[in-house]
Amino acid sequence: MIVKPHAVGYACINLSLQESKITTNRGMIKKTFTEKGIAYASELALKNVQDLLKIVDWNLENGFRLFRISSDLFPWASEYKFSQLPDFVEIRATLEEIGSRPIRLTTHPGPFNHLAGQGKVLDNTIVDLEYQSELFDLMGLAPSHWNKINIHAGGTYGDKKATLARFAQNFALLSENLRARLTVENDDRPSLYTVSDLTFLYETIGTPIVFDYFHHALNPGEQTEEEAFLTAYATWDVRPVFHYSDSRQRYEDPKARREAHADWLYSSANTYGKEVDIVYECKMKELAVLRLRNGDFAEGGVVEQV
Repeated sequence: MIVKPHAVGYACINLSLQESKITTNRGMIKKTFTEKGIAYASELALKNVQDLLKIVDWNLENGFRLFRISSDLFPWASEYKFSQLPDFVEIRATLEEIGSRPIRLTTHPGPFNHLAGQGKVLDNTIVDLEYQSELFDLMGLAPSHWNKINIHAGGTYGDKKATLARFAQNFALLSENLRARLTVENDDRPSLYTVSDLTFLYETIGTPIVFDYFHHALNPGEQTEEEAFLTAYATWDVRPVFHYSDSRQRYEDPKARREAHADWLYSSANTYGKEVDIVYECKMKELAVLRLRNGDFAEGGVVEQV
């Protein structure tokens, strides 16, 4: 039995609005930050959150009830506290407005975050993840996996079991609100973590597993897609958010890396009779999902309307 996703979304960039220069990725290089400082960072951050509100409202008008926020809303966020920004009052008011909207918001901080790391790597990871959690706090969103902060377990450091145990140990260093939001995702390389591997983290610290269909196809371990899907599904205490995309190598460019995501959507997500929300990780963002919804599918694929 295939059940349509309860809510669908896409990640970070709205191509329809980008043409009007509405974006949440304004940033700067270190040299510029050194020269212009926190005042310029505040100016860019305010513009980013103001445009995030526009994107969220566009999403709701167009039937998207799920959206992954860019993890780069605040340039050089590790170098200051939010409250130190000259535009903080207006930034906070805008974030509260965003948080009041009936849309599910998530983040997916970058691959440099290694909670199983040590020393400076671990310190930087904690700073970045806490920033993501404070962002949701400022939006007025209750700490839960509904607004997930999703990461990968990171490298194996030569020993998967020991690394996952260190991840679980370092989890205790996080704030209560961050711990309530954190999720982990299966990887696309056989040298890294399958859904089955990540069940250790759920059993030890209660962290839900975000099932990525494409990653599982590249790194299934010993589970079928259905087995891995149901394993991940069972770890959630709210309706899960899973990730779906197609292979660029298979459908668009035989020379592409095996891990590359396709621009468009060519197949459908089997939800195995369960209610889930799905972030489509295709390069054409909302345009690909709108095409999917309208039944105008990319050539070579047969998918169901959502």
